[in-house]
This record gives sequence, structure tokens and C-alpha cells, in this order.
Amino acid sequence: MAAFLQWRKFVFFDKDTVKDPDDNGKNVLLPKGISACDSGRGHIVLGDILIWHQLIWLLTRALQLMSFQAYKLRVTHLYQLKQHSILVSVGQDEHGINPLVKVWNLDKRDSGNPLCTRIFPAIPSNKPAEVSCLSVHENLNFMAIGFTDGSVVLTKGDITRDRHSKTLTLHEGTSPVTGLAFRQVAKVTHLFVATLEKVYCYTLSIKEYPKVELDTHGCALRCSSLADPSQDSQFIVAGEECVYLYQPDERGPCFAFDGNKLLAHWHRGYLFLLITDVKSATKTGFSSVESSPSDKQLLTIYDLDNKFIAYSASFDDVIDVVAEWGSFYVLTRDGKMFVLQEKDTQTKLEMLFKKNLFVMAINLAKSQHLDSDGLSEIFRQYGDHLYLKGDHDGAIQQYIRTIGKLEPSYVIRKFLDAQRIHNLTAYLQALHRQSLANADHTTLLLNCYTKLKDSSKLEEFIKSRENEVHFDVEIAIKVLRQAGYHSHAVFLAEKHMHHEWYLKIQLEDLKNYQEGLRYIGRLPFEQAESNMKRYGKTLMHHVPEGTTLLLKGLCTSYQPSGDTAEKDNLDRSLVNKANSEEFIPVFANNPRELKAFLEHMIDVDPRSPQGVYDTLLELRLQDWAHEQDPERRKVLQGEAVSLLRSDNTVFDKALVLCQMHSFKEGILYLYEKGKLYQQIMHYHMQNEEYGKVVEVCKRHGDQECCLWEQALGYFARKEEDCKAYISEVLHHIDQNNLMPPLLVVQTLAHNSTATLSVIKDYLINKLVRESQQIEDDERKIQQYREETTHLRSEIQELKTSAKIFQKTKCNMCNSPLELPSVHFLCSHSFHQHCFESYAESEAECPTCTPENRKVMDMLRAQDQKRDLHDHFNRQLRTSNDGFSVVADYFGRGVFNKLTLVTDPPGSKTVGNLEVNLQRDLLIHTHRNS
Repeated sequence: MAAFLQWRKFVFFDKDTVKDPDDNGKNVLLPKGISACDSGRGHIVLGDILIWHQLIWLLTRALQLMSFQAYKLRVTHLYQLKQHSILVSVGQDEHGINPLVKVWNLDKRDSGNPLCTRIFPAIPSNKPAEVSCLSVHENLNFMAIGFTDGSVVLTKGDITRDRHSKTLTLHEGTSPVTGLAFRQVAKVTHLFVATLEKVYCYTLSIKEYPKVELDTHGCALRCSSLADPSQDSQFIVAGEECVYLYQPDERGPCFAFDGNKLLAHWHRGYLFLLITDVKSATKTGFSSVESSPSDKQLLTIYDLDNKFIAYSASFDDVIDVVAEWGSFYVLTRDGKMFVLQEKDTQTKLEMLFKKNLFVMAINLAKSQHLDSDGLSEIFRQYGDHLYLKGDHDGAIQQYIRTIGKLEPSYVIRKFLDAQRIHNLTAYLQALHRQSLANADHTTLLLNCYTKLKDSSKLEEFIKSRENEVHFDVEIAIKVLRQAGYHSHAVFLAEKHMHHEWYLKIQLEDLKNYQEGLRYIGRLPFEQAESNMKRYGKTLMHHVPEGTTLLLKGLCTSYQPSGDTAEKDNLDRSLVNKANSEEFIPVFANNPRELKAFLEHMIDVDPRSPQGVYDTLLELRLQDWAHEQDPERRKVLQGEAVSLLRSDNTVFDKALVLCQMHSFKEGILYLYEKGKLYQQIMHYHMQNEEYGKVVEVCKRHGDQECCLWEQALGYFARKEEDCKAYISEVLHHIDQNNLMPPLLVVQTLAHNSTATLSVIKDYLINKLVRESQQIEDDERKIQQYREETTHLRSEIQELKTSAKIFQKTKCNMCNSPLELPSVHFLCSHSFHQHCFESYAESEAECPTCTPENRKVMDMLRAQDQKRDLHDHFNRQLRTSNDGFSVVADYFGRGVFNKLTLVTDPPGSKTVGNLEVNLQRDLLIHTHRNS
């Protein structure tokens, strides 16, 4: 029970007398004898009790009074619906107890008056009784009428039509009914019934209309009302000592308000109570309407939510209090009308601020549905007030409520003092919980934790779920690392998958290399590859075996280990493989692990990058060079040579490596592989391996003839006795005619040990062959001269003498010749019909044509080869006898100077002569053959 004396009083309303704007500002005077009033739909409805009036008055917003004849005797009750222009009235047309209910449609007119849509008598169970109260449901489907005999009549259906509704007696009792109210929540409809002795609730949504007795004490007439949804639409009953609130099934809270209650209303969140200090002799309250004018009545407006009195003032003989046009109106029996205008919310708040009633201001702002900006300003002022009082804990709680509206720096500056670091921490925590913290706020909060050395709070902060606290993880990791809280930083980095920070802390700060290596092995391929390139050298230095094992997997078919394998690599068929050549620098100063890694790579993937083979060759050559054990050295030599024979090494790099380590077998193999035969021979010459020099000449002399010449020059410069080698070299030179004899003699003239006996046989054989060659050439010259002379004579004879054809048989059918016949200068004769059948051309002999065609093709081919300079140079360079090549091309006419002869138009003499000469030559050639 809330004590009335504990509630603070305020003046949140301005009281004024309603003035008539059309009558020089005089007070508005209401009609006398007002018995009932209500408001809604933009007007105030007044019912006249005087017998000579019987009118219903409508007061408009312009304070103009309009009236219409409603009853013949008097009007006792009025009910104006708020959502419809429907007015329900109760009055009398005849003397006696016979009240009539009339339903008026104020939007429709009948002869200038509102249209009366329905009239029916209000009689409970056909027993005459006075109407005590009236209530109508806003959906126009229910109307309840209370009587002084304790009966309640319920009209169900369309209350504006007789035929669409039915009337029944809902409640019967002995105590007069003093209050009725409909409550609609969702689809459930309740009817509260208040009498002088009890309070009931009927459920109208159920056919049986079940009844619940809520209390055993009631209230006087007009001392009940229905609250709005802010109070859960509770039924308010103002008793003698307390004001009770009822739910449909139970009694709710009550408030102790002293005084004799004359009136209880609920308007826009306020409870209006009219109280008189003069105790009435009767409990019924029906006599209160006729109270003495001298009774002082106190009108008090209560805010039940915020527990304060919004206004209190005395009035003389109040008729009723109505709400309309945004204000409250108090009607008195002397015809006056007072208006209570509520102050605006900001004015109310300022009044509360002056009294430092911030808690009440906050509650008031919430009940007035003030926006978040306005509430935030109240919280700020309240926080400033508490801060100045020294209540830092309370102030920070208010500042926390301003988060999102007030700039955080405003609060942070106030609490930067080390003695108030706890308050600052609380504010920063709230800032993070609402996801409004930036990087600086996160840094400051973590610094607060570290300065307080509050590890529990720090762990709670960083281990909170993401939907609880939001902060910049990377900033948090940096701050924790800088403050020395490495374990917390590692936890954050691992939780939020900041792999680089996790590895940086583990490897650079904690020196936990094994854990860092394990973590890299759980990462996706791209991140594992990049981190191994970054930290590979460090890991190789401290955990070489594990690092080498991880690199082997990374460069072959990498699959992350641990739980993240299923998360990060859903496609298990996808093979990720790094470039093994890029990780060779990781093995600096770790040749043993590097060698194992490279050998593993070439075993698993023979198509490994070139650098893998080159580096492995260098390692094997280093091992070979430093090995002292002959057997082990031989094994290493075989491994190096096998790697060279794999054809996967770069020739130039491999040759340089072999030369650097003086690896003879490798050098000779690479020379031979690269066809560097002269280098092979020079290598043996440098090592004075005479037999090897001759052997190289024998093996590769066919490819490079100059090897024998260089060998001869090499032995010629030696002062040792090399006659045997010189003789062998000369023998090969002589057999293949590789050098002129004069050049051989000049070469051997530099050797003092080489006597004439060494080259005696060579010179004799050379001279004999030259003599034989001279004799053969002279014999051929003579033969060619005789043939040329004979050919010239035949040509001359053909040109100057007549040709006698003595053939008697046809050269085609071998039958005796008969006229007509065809004869050729080649001495072939044919029948005319045989020639025409077999000849391909009239100008050529069919028998000589094949042979002539061969000769012509040869001549044509020689003409086409005249410009093949590259072919000529290649033959000249590779031939042992260059003079014969030049002579052959001379014979083809390659070096002849071409002369272009232009014949005059129409002249064909030269052409015909050439054709005749060619034909004679062909005939002669065929005949000689």
C-alpha cells in the first residue's frame, strides 16, 4: 500500500477559467441544472435536469452551445463514445419510474436535431427501478445499464438497432450498482460491476457469462473508472480509505488516499480524485450530488506510475471533470468551467531538475515516452549531479545509460584519475557491450585492467562471446602484448584466427617454437605457406626435424592437421602444393636437413623445380669434396654423377659447381653432354693425359676434325718424347686428309724431339698419293678434251651437212617403214600412225624423250641451286676437300656473271638458235649413250 503522505506534490497543470472569446473575454456560463455530462468526438455533452428544459447541450471547441430536445421531463445519464459519433442518453418522458434509453447519431440530422436511432425502456425484469449508471462498449455491441435495485441489464448486439440486439438481465443483487466499465484485451471482453458493497467481473466472451467476485467492499456513485492500457486496463475503485485496482480475476495494488471520495476518473494516465473533508452521513453517495455549496472540494491529480501528485486545487461544488481538446475541464454547479492545461514535458523536467529529482524526472520522461535523446540528457545531468556530490559510482551508472547519445570522451575525461579507474573500467565495459567502442576505447580498457592487475576481469573480457562484447581484436592483442599479458594475447589471437599475431607472440615473445610449428601445421595452405616463409629460418634453427617434416608436406600434398582441416579444406580432393625451390633459403646453415628435404622432393616429384636439383647437386658435391673415406667418397661420387645423368640440372650451373669442386667425372660428363669436345681435350691436355687426348680425338674426331690438328699442335709443343702419339695422330690426319703436308711440317718444326723420321712415312705416302692423283687428273683431262672435240665436230656436221636416213624399220613397232614416215636427227624413224599414237610432242622423238627429260631436269636443278649460298657454305665448311666443292659449283655456273640480253620485238633468232643447239646436244648425247 502506497502512503499518500509520502508522495511529492507538483504543479504540472495551469488552472484558468474558461473565457468566452465572443463576449469580450467574459467567463463562459453553463446552463443551470446540469445533471450529467460527458465528452468525446470534439465536444462536451451536457444533460439538463431542470423540468422546464429537458435538453441535451453540445459545447463545441469554439465554446458555442447547441441544444436539442431529448426528453419531455429530464435527462439523467449521458455516455459519449470516443470512437463513434454515437451518444447514449437515459431520461424520462413521463412521471414515475420509467427511464428510457435513447441512442443518438450526432452525424445525422432529423429536422435539424441529431437522429435518434433507437428508443427502449430501461426496466430490469419488468420491475421499475431508477438507473444509477451507464456504460457502452466502443465496438457498439455491448451496453450495460445499472440500477439502484442492484440489477444490471446487458444489451448485446448492435445497440443502435432494435432488431439487431437483445436485452438480458446480467446481474441481480440488493446493493445499488455504482459503476460499470467494459474492458477489451485482444478478443476477450470483460464487464466490471461495482456496487456499494462488492466488486464483480463478468466475462462476456463466454456464453455462460461467468462471474468473479473481486472484493467485498464497493464504492459510491461515480467513484469508479477504467484505467488505460498503461495500467493494464485495470478497474479503479475509490473506496472510503483507499483506491483499489482490479484485474479481471484478482485485486491488484491499492493506494491509501484519505478523504471522502466524491468522484474518480482516469484521463490520459492520470487519476482524478474529488475529495471532501466533510464526512457524509450516508454511504450511498447518491446524496453527494446534492452536497451543500459550502462544502470545499479538493481535486487531486495523481500519477500512479511515478508516485507523485501532478496537481491539487480546491473547487466549489464540482459537477464533473471531462477531458477534451487536449485539456481537462472542471464543471461546477454555479455554471463556471475551469480548464486545467498540462505543462509540456520539458517544463516539468526543468521543475524536477531544480529540485534535483532526477530519478523522478527519468520516470516521468519514460512515462511521457520521451525520445532517447531527451532521456540521455536527463541521465547526463543526473550523472553530473552525482559526480559533483562525489558519488562517482552512482554517476558512472547514469553515464552508462547515456551510451550511444553522449560522446564517450565527455565521461572518460572525468574519470581519468587513477583513483577513479574502477569507474572508468565499468563505463568502458558497458561501451564495449553495446558495440560502440572504438580502438582507443579498447586500448584504454585493457590498460585499466593491466594497471589494476585484474586478471579475472581481463579474462572475462577477452573470453566473452562475440554477441556479448564487441571490440577491435587486433588492438586488444597489441595492448596485451605490450603489457606483457602474452597468454591472454595468444588466446585472443587463436580464438579470432589472427594467425600472424599468434605466431608473432609464440615465436618472438614466448619462444615457444614447438607450439608455433604445430599451429602452422593446422593453418590453411595459403597461410601456412606465407608463415613458413616468414618464420621458417627461426623454426629451422630451433626445431629442425619438425620444420623439415612440415616443409616436406607443404611442398608435396598439404592437408592441415587438427580440427581446422574439416573447416578450412572441405574439398579434400584439392591438392595444395608449394614451390619447394622457394623454401631453400629456410635451410641456411642446416645442410643436413636441406639435403634430406631436397632428396625427398625429387623422390616424390621428379618434376621438381630446377633449383631443387641444382642445390642438391651442390650439397652432394660438397659432401664428396669433404669426405676422406675412399669408399664413402666413391658412393658420393656415384650419387653426384647419377644426379647429373638425370637431365634435370641446368648445364651452366652444374658445370660451374663441378669446376668449383674439381669434380672430374662431372666435368667430363657435362663437356661430352654439351658436345664440347675441344674442352674435353683441353681438360686432358691441362692434366697432361696424353693417351686421353688421343682417345678423345678417336671418339669425337669425326664430329670435329680440328681435334686432330689441335692434338698435333699440343704434342708438337711438348719437349717430352711424344713420337708415338705424334705418329698415331699423323696416321689419322693422313688417312682423312685433314691437314696439308706443309702445315704439318710447320707444326712439328716447334718440337725439338720430333725428327724427320717421325714424318718420313707420312710425307712419302702423301707424295705418292699426290702423284697418282696428278696422273688420274691428266688422264681425265685428255679424255674430256677428246670428247669435247668429237662433240664439236658432230655439231658442226649437223649444222652444215645433210642427214641421210637409212632406217628401214620403225623404231616403235619394229615393222618395215612405209610412207608416210617421220625421221629425227637422232637417227630414229617411225610410221606416221605410230608416231601420232605414241609421241607426246610433235617436236620430240618418243624414244629419246625420257633420257632428254632427265638431262633437262638435271640442268634445271643446277640452275635452281645457283643461289643456295648457305648450302654452298655449309658444304665448303664440312668437306675435307674444299677445292673439289668449289670446282663442282664452278661447273654448275654458280660463279658465272649473268648478262641480260634483250631482243628486239618480234625477233626470235637467238631463241631459236638456242633451242636448236640444245636439241643437237640432246640428240648427240643420246646417240653416244
